[in-house]
Amino acid sequence: MTHTATAAGLDPATLTDLLRLAGSSGFDRVQEQLRRTGGCSDPIHLRGATVTRDRATGTVLHHYSTDTEPGGRLRIACGNRRASRCPSCAWTYAGDTYHVIRAGLVGDPKKDVPATVREHPRVFATLTAPSFGPVHNRPGTRPCRCGTRHPDDAPELGTPLDPVSYDYAGAVLWNNHASDLWRYFTIYLRREIAKRAGLTQKDAREQSRVSFGKVAEYQKRGAVHFHAVIRFDGPGGPDDPPPAWATLDLLTDSIRAAAARVRVEVPPNEEWGYVDGWELRWGTQLDVQPIGAFGHGEEITEQAVASYVAKYATKAAETTGTVDRRIGNKEALLLLGVPDHARRLIEACLDLHPVYPDRKLRDWAHMLGFRGHFSTRSRRYSTTLGALRQTRADYRAAQQREALGLPDPDDPETTTLTLAHWTYAGHGHTPGESWLAANIRRDIQHNREAAREALADLRQEGEHDHE
Repeated sequence: MTHTATAAGLDPATLTDLLRLAGSSGFDRVQEQLRRTGGCSDPIHLRGATVTRDRATGTVLHHYSTDTEPGGRLRIACGNRRASRCPSCAWTYAGDTYHVIRAGLVGDPKKDVPATVREHPRVFATLTAPSFGPVHNRPGTRPCRCGTRHPDDAPELGTPLDPVSYDYAGAVLWNNHASDLWRYFTIYLRREIAKRAGLTQKDAREQSRVSFGKVAEYQKRGAVHFHAVIRFDGPGGPDDPPPAWATLDLLTDSIRAAAARVRVEVPPNEEWGYVDGWELRWGTQLDVQPIGAFGHGEEITEQAVASYVAKYATKAAETTGTVDRRIGNKEALLLLGVPDHARRLIEACLDLHPVYPDRKLRDWAHMLGFRGHFSTRSRRYSTTLGALRQTRADYRAAQQREALGLPDPDDPETTTLTLAHWTYAGHGHTPGESWLAANIRRDIQHNREAAREALADLRQEGEHDHE
């Protein structure tokens, strides 16, 4: 057993289950499975078998069945991107997002993005929601409107000064339509680019392409906003240099103009008392900054942008005080202890669901109405999350084949045939397994941090050697 458990640090149920596991014949294999998932908090359980045969002779080259596994199950990582649900899988997702964004900024031949992409005009833009009422904040060196200078961790930050007059309905409807606002923004952006270039939209499209990678983040007030890398390319994408007229200034001006044009109308519903409807638009706090490639004094660097986007790719509405699972009714909010501001936003979703049933506000109440993807990219921005996952799976499969002495199935001279059958058999951990997984996850995190510090020390030593 790699970890020492003490009664002082464990509840009786966990300690009892851990002792049961330690005394079982399959304990070592359970630990091995947990390590292979990276200490996943909620692994998927599978039952099944695989058989690899020589296609010509029918000879069995390898056979695996979960019948030999502890409990007759194989555990695989859940793949959940939410840090609140599975820190291990969220770390992997954040790393993949980092590489997707970074490849579109600095290039990566392995990901089919040339290094010349660094020379393309690109900006880091933040598009926010409008105001739905004054909230407690930290406006620079001045005190908040309430007269208090709030510390960074003050729980009231982002909450309304007057909850009664705060437009909770407008706030959740804005979140609910945020993806539509972004879609219209990308449409208007291309139009504004053509207008400023003095071209028709067709000509502008034939000469250039706008590529982007973005991530959604919740502000403390519960409103979604988007951080996006927006880049000018030639018509073929990152492989093509943009035309001479596709400048950084033209891109920046077009982004500001496009954001100002976007409108999404939510129709009134007099039957339910909503006689005015809503006109949804972007907030006035639009930030557009150039991304530096070679350190010419730009405040925003490629590394900083990729790290920032990856950081928020694993966070969701739970950062505002809500929960990370669907909520069936208002009574559950009291049982879960949801803070007042988040509770009112969720209640607004539940109240508005019968008014606008096609928006599925009840289903997304725990997300404060937001129903979009947290991390998205245009088709030619860089590689994809799916491609990165496939590369990782291919690498592990190649390692497994090498360990078993099996030929590469992509080899044209190979005549092997692999048949597999899997069925879902549940998910999660027993109390003892959960404790083991958490410790494995901490060990992995500690090793990563140690490796990162060692690499930083080596770089620092190299800089001293060059001085």
